[in-house]
Amino acid sequence: MTQDVWILGISMTKFGKHRGKDTVDLASEAALAALADAGVGMTDIEVLAAGSLMAGTSAFGQQLQKQIGQTGIPVYNVANACATGATALRTVIMAIKAGEADLGLAVGVEKLSGAGLLGPATRRKESDTWVPDGRFGAVAPLDGRIGTESMPGVFAQIGLEYGHKYGGADFELFARISEKNHAHSTLNPLAAYSKRFTLEEIMNDVMIAYPNTRPMCSANCDGAAAAVVVSGTRLRALPLEQRRRAVKISASVLTSDPWREGCQVLPDVNTLTRQAAARAYEQAGLGPRDLDLVELHDCFATAELVHYDNLMLCEEGGAVDFFNSGATWRDGKTPVNVSGGLESKGHPIAATGIANVWEICHHLRGEAGDRQIEGARAGLAHVIGLGSACGVHVLEKAAV
Repeated sequence: MTQDVWILGISMTKFGKHRGKDTVDLASEAALAALADAGVGMTDIEVLAAGSLMAGTSAFGQQLQKQIGQTGIPVYNVANACATGATALRTVIMAIKAGEADLGLAVGVEKLSGAGLLGPATRRKESDTWVPDGRFGAVAPLDGRIGTESMPGVFAQIGLEYGHKYGGADFELFARISEKNHAHSTLNPLAAYSKRFTLEEIMNDVMIAYPNTRPMCSANCDGAAAAVVVSGTRLRALPLEQRRRAVKISASVLTSDPWREGCQVLPDVNTLTRQAAARAYEQAGLGPRDLDLVELHDCFATAELVHYDNLMLCEEGGAVDFFNSGATWRDGKTPVNVSGGLESKGHPIAATGIANVWEICHHLRGEAGDRQIEGARAGLAHVIGLGSACGVHVLEKAAV
């Protein structure tokens, strides 16, 4: 990175149900709080990137401006599945690195409470005559006939595939991952759910897609997150207190699927994540062992397991042993999803990428309260959206 880039201010709303607020309300709340946290105003911001998959408009950023300040700056409206928030953040980072701005604002927001199961589009009505339809000339929907396109089913397959290949990943192990995340959530006041579950409660709950029961699935909810990003040049001109709280973005990477024969049929969340992680470690000059905490995309308990491996937190094929060692608990050597993860904190799609960065920043600043990882100096935030897109950010504590 030719220009060093920093998080100057960051905020997230409480995730959950916000019946009296729409996406603009929630995004405004997060954006204004991030500006206040940074100690700057909207007139200081030179670029805005905003994302919301469910807002129902291609000009959401402009709608947001009408609430927080219309200053004529360029606005980028981004959509990149579950990586939308991370993409908005990276868009601002790239503008600053390109020298087009010194201060930028990234925002992600979603209204998803009550949305139900997310998955394939509604199946069309079938008749006795099958006629080729669509880009691939399908004569009938494949979902439910050949595998599934529903999110719980897709990630169930991914976890079971890992267990089949390397062994040791059974139903109870995935439930124990969920048990950890729900336990962590009890220390996060902004989580959608802050309830601890016993292993038996998790395993005996409603089965959604084996081996994922309901507590092992991410929670659709409402929420927003926002970050103010600053160039190193501008940061050095700010008061000492702002410099002390700034968090360095040591790496920012966004990847998509490289061509692989298998991913033409089924999603491959592994390859693009491993490539993103490798590039991020190279950019940051750090390795997995240098991380004090990780916030990864646990849209399902099965996903968390495979991403231990994809992010190289363990040796290849060693995710089960890595988890069984206790490393991923808050008091372990590599705490993972101290926030409670998507399974507890919630997953308002476009907000998640920035919310994961928010969690890391609060530990590096020493502001995480009861769940603080003592002495944290470096952390990694990861998010992935099927389609596919993977965002990885490595963050470091300011050395002022």
